[in-house]
Amino acid sequence: MLHHVKKSISRLLSSFLISLLLHLPGSGHRKEKLPCFHQINPIVSQDRDLMIVIFLSLFSAEVTMVKGAELFETSPHKACKPYQWLQKYYQQVLAVVFAIDEINKDPSLLPNISLGFYLYNTYHSDERTLESSLKWLSGHDQLIPNYSCREMDKSVAVIGGVTSALSVQMGTLLNLYKFPQISYGPFDSALSDKVQFPFIYQMAPKDSSLHQGLVHLMMYFSWNWIGIVVSNDMRGEEFLWKMRGEMVKNGICVSFIEKVPVSERRHMESQENFMSRIMASSTKVVVIHGDTDSLMILRYSQIPALWSWKVWIVTSHWDITMRPIIHYGHYFHGALTFSYLTSEIPGFKTFLRTVRPSKYPDDILLREFWLSAFRCSDQSENTEQEICSPNASLETLPLYSFDMTMSGLSYTIYNAVYAVAWALHEIFMEKSEKRSVEDKEYLVLYSWQLHSFLKNIQFNNSAGDQVFVDENRSSEAQYAIMNYVMLPNNTEFLMKVGQFIPKTVLGQDFTICDKAITWAWGASKVSYGVCSESCGPGFRKIPLEGETVCCFYCSPCPEGEISSHKDAEHCKKCPENEYPTKQRDRCLSKVVTFLDVKEPLGMTLIFMAVSFSFLTALVLWVFVKFRDTPIVKANNRSLSYTLLISLIFCFLCSLLFIGHPTTATCLLQQTVFGVVFTVAVSCILAKTLMVVVAFRGIRPGSRIQMFIHPRMARYVVLMCSGIQVILCGIWLGTYPPFPEADTHSEYGHIIIRCNEGSAFVFYCVLGYMGFLALGSFTVAFLARNLPDTFNEAKFITFSMLVFCSVWATFLPTYQSTKGKAMVIVEIFSIMASSTGLLGCIFLPKCYVILLKPNRNTQEQIKNKQDSRAKFFS
Repeated sequence: MLHHVKKSISRLLSSFLISLLLHLPGSGHRKEKLPCFHQINPIVSQDRDLMIVIFLSLFSAEVTMVKGAELFETSPHKACKPYQWLQKYYQQVLAVVFAIDEINKDPSLLPNISLGFYLYNTYHSDERTLESSLKWLSGHDQLIPNYSCREMDKSVAVIGGVTSALSVQMGTLLNLYKFPQISYGPFDSALSDKVQFPFIYQMAPKDSSLHQGLVHLMMYFSWNWIGIVVSNDMRGEEFLWKMRGEMVKNGICVSFIEKVPVSERRHMESQENFMSRIMASSTKVVVIHGDTDSLMILRYSQIPALWSWKVWIVTSHWDITMRPIIHYGHYFHGALTFSYLTSEIPGFKTFLRTVRPSKYPDDILLREFWLSAFRCSDQSENTEQEICSPNASLETLPLYSFDMTMSGLSYTIYNAVYAVAWALHEIFMEKSEKRSVEDKEYLVLYSWQLHSFLKNIQFNNSAGDQVFVDENRSSEAQYAIMNYVMLPNNTEFLMKVGQFIPKTVLGQDFTICDKAITWAWGASKVSYGVCSESCGPGFRKIPLEGETVCCFYCSPCPEGEISSHKDAEHCKKCPENEYPTKQRDRCLSKVVTFLDVKEPLGMTLIFMAVSFSFLTALVLWVFVKFRDTPIVKANNRSLSYTLLISLIFCFLCSLLFIGHPTTATCLLQQTVFGVVFTVAVSCILAKTLMVVVAFRGIRPGSRIQMFIHPRMARYVVLMCSGIQVILCGIWLGTYPPFPEADTHSEYGHIIIRCNEGSAFVFYCVLGYMGFLALGSFTVAFLARNLPDTFNEAKFITFSMLVFCSVWATFLPTYQSTKGKAMVIVEIFSIMASSTGLLGCIFLPKCYVILLKPNRNTQEQIKNKQDSRAKFFS
């Protein structure tokens, strides 16, 4: 910044020397009146007792590199250089007039003293700003270094600097004279350095929370892919640093950064095509930060033919309504701007409605503004031209020409004028205590005397706002969020849709009414300022390689995991007692289930078990009732009774598998099942062995004869069953079964089941029982053709075939099923195998006993014995 100032001063010094040579006696040049209106300085003045010098940027002119005195004056023989009115800035002039008028009418503020002003134009140019400053210091339109034409200096303060760059240009020169300068442009922390700029005072509020308000807006609309355009200066870099830091904290990414060089501070088309690059970007939301001066180049940049609508977020320092052509407003339709939230100055709008050229006939500036704003003629340089619409009101002008609402800059200028007035008030109050009012030295005032009073000034303006000149005590800026709307008929307006008040109660600092916002053309809802569409619940974000965190693709959560909110980075598993929905967006409580006695299947199984056990008991009753008949006696009554009793328990043990599992039922289920089935199979094995022994043992001299004894069958049953009992005892003593909640076998359910404890012992029990069954089947199969009246070998063969088939099928089925189905499979296997034994062994005998009693006689036995003798002969 200082380097740029030095370059400007060096140019001016060179020009001073040339100007001095041209105006030495004998030179061929003489000073003539400037024919160009915009080159008149001061362009407006009100001569009073004390004067404030005000530098405003009211029109721009093409700034080119010129030589010598041409920088400061234009020959009358040369045509005036083209200039352009910055019509909206004329409100700042009226704010000065209004404030001065109020102060002079206030008898208590500056009694017996009138305040006036000199108004100079700075052209939005560093060189022109220095030129205007030097012209004021010299007191003449023609610059002569170190020489002043002013007879008496009545100037007490300078108000100027719409940008910090212009404030620096003026301050570098004014510091030499210790002249107080009040900057009305945006607050710049660089100007707070009192070592470099000891006599500059900033009236604008601090923008230290602006970046937080912008991020609040982005978070509210879920925007995370943002483009940023800033001026390429210290203020732009400071804003960019704060903005990026706040965006990173909130997970918002920067799509692009476009820096507009300070050298582009001109109101003409840029050599660089900024807008084409901005419009070609993929982001839908663009933040623009900078002053109207430095960013006006965007308004003059050519808009590409093919482009997509953007949502523009504009900070308070850029007046988005200023533009060269009315149609350019359509490109920024729907923009949101953070404007200073200020109170309305009483009487200011009424004053604006009364402003007319007839009210101020000697005001050439008002006349030229009127000719330009109301488009009276293209020849506004003609001083004789008649004023058009003399009774019109400024209120009728479009927004891009004039705004009836006081702008932030005008509000700051208004406060700056009052700050000077209050400082003068304090000075004269101090002087009045020492000298009388009649003393002529009462009005003698040096500008440097203002510093000690100015820096301590604080007052309440007419709107009730408290104003501080001390930068350390200046307030934090508050913002009104305005929506820029341009209708198809080119009518434009700014509508307040929200506000941001920093350092207030959390949750109340940022408010916005999104329903009141008018978005860009063709957008009926909020635009999506995102790189990638949000991942809904049930999905997780997978970053794209080489891209920012805001660019990603969505991947479904793995099975068994969920994500309950948008843009989840990780999925999480549900608790053991819950399960994910099919959409994997939330967890549901699992249904606790088991083979309940109240459900239809449970009731059916209970009915079947009781029915078959009752049928078995009925068969046992038949055998007991007909115990003395040959068919009962011939098949070892005691084994038949034991087998039938064990079958009754086999059917009834299936009831242990139905209902809510408990520790007791789990201990009894497999052990009772294993023991009673082993007893049943042992009885069958004993029966088959006794049949073989009976037939083989009757031969003369057979050694098997010694085994034909009733106790032999009992020993077989006791020995085989005893081994199973010992095995079950070891099982219960080491790894006993226990109830458990199975949360994984069945989706969405918690299966309450019995865990075998030791699967190895469980299959050992089944294997031992299968071994006995296979042995019984083998022996019975070998003895199936032995002749006997009531030979059971064939029936045992079929029964064991059924038994082995059922349990051979049970094993793979049991392994492939889970949850409640395992219990059902085991119950059906128990009932099927028990029914096979009951049906194949005892039902044929019951048929003979009950329906064919004639076959259950001794004669029938004799006939069979004769056939048996023939078989062995």
